Amino acid sequence: MADALSAIPAAVLRNLSDKLYEKRKNAALEVEGIVKQLTVAGDHDKITAVINLLTHEYTYSPQANHRKGGLIGLAAATVGLSAEAAQHLEQIVPPVINSFSDQDSRVRYYACEALYNIAKVVRGDFIVFFNDIFDALCKLSADSDPNVQSAAHLLDRLVKDIVTESDQFSIEEFIPLLRERMNVLNPYVRQFLVGWITVLDSVPDIDMLGFLPDFLDGLFNMLSDSSLEIRQQADSALSEFLQEIKNSPSVDYGRMAEILVQRASSPDEFTRWTAITWINEFVKLGGDQLVPYYADILGATLPCIADKEEKIRVVARETNEELLAIEADPAEGFDVGAILSIVKRQLSSEYEATRIESLHWISTLLSRHRPEVLSFLNEIFDTLLKVLSDPSDEVVLLVLEVHACIAEDQYNFRQLVVFLVHKFRTDDALLEKRGALIIRRLCVLLEAERVYRELSTILEGEADLDFASTMVQALNLILLTSSELSDLRDLLKLSLVDAAGKDFFLSLYASWSHSSMAIISLCLLAQAYHHASCVIQSLTEEDINVRFLVQLDKLIHLLETPIFAYLRLQLLEPGRYIWLLKALYGLLMLLPQQSTAFKILRTRLKTVPAYSFDKEPLKRTSSANPSIHTGYMSTGIQLPEDGNMNDISRNMHNGINFAPWLQHFKQMQQQHHVHYKSQARSRNSSTSSKVKDVQKLEELKRPAVPEMSRPPSRLSRKATGQLQL
Repeated sequence: MADALSAIPAAVLRNLSDKLYEKRKNAALEVEGIVKQLTVAGDHDKITAVINLLTHEYTYSPQANHRKGGLIGLAAATVGLSAEAAQHLEQIVPPVINSFSDQDSRVRYYACEALYNIAKVVRGDFIVFFNDIFDALCKLSADSDPNVQSAAHLLDRLVKDIVTESDQFSIEEFIPLLRERMNVLNPYVRQFLVGWITVLDSVPDIDMLGFLPDFLDGLFNMLSDSSLEIRQQADSALSEFLQEIKNSPSVDYGRMAEILVQRASSPDEFTRWTAITWINEFVKLGGDQLVPYYADILGATLPCIADKEEKIRVVARETNEELLAIEADPAEGFDVGAILSIVKRQLSSEYEATRIESLHWISTLLSRHRPEVLSFLNEIFDTLLKVLSDPSDEVVLLVLEVHACIAEDQYNFRQLVVFLVHKFRTDDALLEKRGALIIRRLCVLLEAERVYRELSTILEGEADLDFASTMVQALNLILLTSSELSDLRDLLKLSLVDAAGKDFFLSLYASWSHSSMAIISLCLLAQAYHHASCVIQSLTEEDINVRFLVQLDKLIHLLETPIFAYLRLQLLEPGRYIWLLKALYGLLMLLPQQSTAFKILRTRLKTVPAYSFDKEPLKRTSSANPSIHTGYMSTGIQLPEDGNMNDISRNMHNGINFAPWLQHFKQMQQQHHVHYKSQARSRNSSTSSKVKDVQKLEELKRPAVPEMSRPPSRLSRKATGQLQL
């Protein structure tokens, strides 16, 4: 300290802390001259003493004017040192940087001015302090004082010039600080950061692309800034980096892919569009590097396919097609399970387009990696079943294709049908709204006969009798009306003459017995008219309920459709198809006379000719016995008796012994009767119990009448002789 005081006159030291700038400036010039002389003399000890004096007595002083004087003095000393300044920078620079955070804005301003003058002198030698200077400038760029901001901008431009021409700058040491600062939201700081990234990227010797993953997320974060200028600067920087990626032979796609996946779900439209654009380029350029990240990329792409912005949807669809075109091998790191996990989650998306593309992915994976997909079947099967309830027909049709692809082997086919029946059992709405669509499509995809045989086998042993009946009625209606099942109907028409038809007919019979109307329809379709008549005659009062009549009404209307044209034409030969007539008359007798179905069937039967076309006369009703006239045909046809109904010969057709099958039908219907009565008793019991509970509650609410307050009865008065009549 004494050396410094001896070197600098007291008047200079006094003026260095004066409140007037001019005096401080003149004092600084005096310090500069003194340091120059000491430098020429090589007296670095005194120079060190002078710098320490300026630092401790001035820059760290509690007096603002002292701090201002100390800063201008340090800058003057650096100018005086000139080429020798580098060896004293460890003393000079830290106190100046420390002054950047001074509470007095004028001190901060002079700190910028001082460091600017120091940097002009030492140039590249102060690079060792770059991180500290950068951190200080980052804060000053958002300073509340515009004068300080202006000074900081001047200093910033000088530092950029020095860094771009220096060969001592270490990008490795700088990147951690940059990564930390990229999370700052202040718009001035963001502009400052983007400016530095752009400048450093323009330096050929600095590999900013190699460190892009460290600050890429920060740049994407700026795309949603409220300031248009910042958004444009960030976009410009990103565009430049993307172009460099396209031209670079070596890029770390993996780390950046993780960032892009997150940004693709940003609520900001511009950010999403930029992210999906980058992902699209990465998929085209990345090759094998991206294989481990395919699942994450797909998870970002699928939601964008349904984005509200068309330009995002277009890029997302293109990206999805690129991904589908890549035939990666699980042996090379392609994770089928991860892809399926993503797709499974996206099947719950609220957007139809996303669900559709998810199903396309499952279909593609099944065609390419079937064993791997089936190994994860337990994880996705329930979700695939739920999709059957999707409100979109296109989604339902696609998921049925997926199910059909899974069910190519017998085990998975059986599992599919079992689970499908379970789904119908637990979801009434699905059976009602989608049942026909699902069954018809599966019949196309998996062979109709195979599907119906499996369904029949499962329903035969169904414990829930109500569901079994409903399901059989639904299947029967589909069988009778669906164009896709015309081959099955043709097969059933041959049941009495063809082995294959007979086998299929019998495979349905057991489960169709859950519904009397379904059995009758099946017999009419199979032309087993004798058995149909027997079934009709076996019906009891319990069978003929509202549900039965509704089904019968549907059947009568179906008889008038082209599907049953063959049956109507057979009525032209009443002598040959007498049991058909008897069956139809039996149905007529079960219908209410005022119903539309009754009128339709009666009108049809009235058209039956009295004679067949081969001129065989039919037996007519005896005029002597009018009581046996049918009354339902104007022709007066009498239905002849063909012997005992239980005669074995009459029940054998194409090797089918209908007698035991009729017995099976009756037993099944008896089970339904018992079940129905049990349900009725349960409902009545519940209702009765509720009534009794209400009565008890009313009794409890009713106020009790005290015994002494009750009026004497007439009988008691009479007994005592007090009642006067």
